[in-house]
Amino acid sequence: MSVSRRSFVSALGLGSAGLLASPAFGARGREAELPSWLRAEPGSASPLIRLDSNENPNGPGAKAFEAMRGMFGEANRYPDAEERVLVEAIARAHNVATENIVLGCGSSETLRLCVEAFTSPTKALISASPTFEAPGRFARLIGHPVIAVPVDAKLRLDLDQMAAKANGAGLIFVCNPNNPTATVHGASSVQAFVAQVRRTSPGTTILLDEAYHEYVDDPTYRTAVPMAIADPNVIVSRTFSKVFGMAGMRAGYAIAHRDTANRMQDWRVDSGINVLALAAATASISDTAHIAEEQRKNREAKAFTRAFFENAGYAVSASETNFLMVDLRRDPAPVRAASRQAGVAVGRPFPPLTNWLRVSIGTMDEMKRATTVLARVLA
Repeated sequence: MSVSRRSFVSALGLGSAGLLASPAFGARGREAELPSWLRAEPGSASPLIRLDSNENPNGPGAKAFEAMRGMFGEANRYPDAEERVLVEAIARAHNVATENIVLGCGSSETLRLCVEAFTSPTKALISASPTFEAPGRFARLIGHPVIAVPVDAKLRLDLDQMAAKANGAGLIFVCNPNNPTATVHGASSVQAFVAQVRRTSPGTTILLDEAYHEYVDDPTYRTAVPMAIADPNVIVSRTFSKVFGMAGMRAGYAIAHRDTANRMQDWRVDSGINVLALAAATASISDTAHIAEEQRKNREAKAFTRAFFENAGYAVSASETNFLMVDLRRDPAPVRAASRQAGVAVGRPFPPLTNWLRVSIGTMDEMKRATTVLARVLA
């Protein structure tokens, strides 16, 4: 079930007209105060095409909406029971024990609690550059050192260099596939990396962020979940924000050895996921038909977009995600600004890749309209 953000409200059975007349929106009476997805950019007759945050443009599946509708009656209750139900569903999906699961308010919470639990003022976080910034940002906020290792010439994580700096580190953050570069490492490379770290720094924890797991087509790739169950120093994080289309609902989880999971639970925010998100996540994780359809849509729209940039003469990195990194060979800032003015938002800067532009994959219709804009802007 593909939905726009407007039809999200109708799918819940509330009626979009009623929502827009509610105090949250209509009472202010000014378009400028509406969310960006409800207003056009200046000079544009259409809402902004949002290709800047790696979101799933299709939203949650039909089973997720059905589950949310059925949960409204529990909105006045704390979500303890619903958390247990989701933990059991995740455990079944991964063939692990419930004691191996740690829920989070999106994967952002699981990444944060790993930084809290495993780094310190004397035990650094090792991270790539560029990569998803949340762990590094939080480590710096609490005064814990961060060691940034540049990606290699193919925009892949430099696992050898990250392992070489592991001695004495508290945590190594490995985003695989990596955001924003879209590249992935296969199972053998990850296994060799973990083994090398365990030899040189046996006390260091390795956090493998698999947020884009469902989008990977590389046949050498495998989830690191079995490794995490067996090894107390390995953790895998997952999210419902990407293929499941629930970025605005904030649900994620980590899978770890039971001893490691127990340590992580101490840092969790109690009742940190609302009952609607819990219900939707529970319904979504086993909805294999919806997952397959989202993979197909992303694969087709991504191939179309890659062909556009390559036919225009631009190099595009390998992508195992729902976004592309494009080498414009120049400062992307003017392209970014002109595209937004024309109604298309693309990714922000990701230093040190100063000539590269990240473009998230929208629907096929969005990508056709967006590439028309980008062709004009790039020319």
